[in-house]
Amino acid sequence: MSLAITIELGDADLQHFIDAMQRAQKEAAHLSPREITDAASKLLVEGHQITLPNFIAQRLGKLDSMIAMVNDEGFALPEEDRNRVLACLTYFANPEDIIPDSVPVLGFLDDAIMIELCVRELQHEIEAYEDFVVYRRDEAAAHGVDPSTLKTQRVEWAEARRVELIERMRKRRGQSYQTSSGWRPTLFSFRS
Repeated sequence: MSLAITIELGDADLQHFIDAMQRAQKEAAHLSPREITDAASKLLVEGHQITLPNFIAQRLGKLDSMIAMVNDEGFALPEEDRNRVLACLTYFANPEDIIPDSVPVLGFLDDAIMIELCVRELQHEIEAYEDFVVYRRDEAAAHGVDPSTLKTQRVEWAEARRVELIERMRKRRGQSYQTSSGWRPTLFSFRS
């Protein structure tokens, strides 16, 4: 038996998460991009060591995509866009999040909610990256190359697709922020 539960976050609820994200960003200002992604990766490791509800485990998978996107040299996310993703990841690099992860069952709930908010914030970046990963995998197979080796290098046959996806991402991101009602980009700030 499954049970559907809907949680509606009002403006005050969202502000609570925005404030937590902003605190995390201030506290992580001295961290390098690698330190941020390593700390966020630690959350994934901790999540795999315990049994989590499926709705939390699914969201941790999206966190993994955000981390991979930042570290994937083959995708080479431009710095401005990379900083947007890193700004979202700072919450997961902060050991003092809203609900301590050590609290059984609920410890990862705030992380799951924040991941969901970040996925909305970075929807177009994540879509572009996931499209690129599929393209690279398929083309690598056609070229007889192990796709895992391409995460540390850019290859000519993937460059046009990478540029196309980044342009699509930026175009969609600009349109969605101007025309959508409701959600607005408020969780991230650009790192200097």
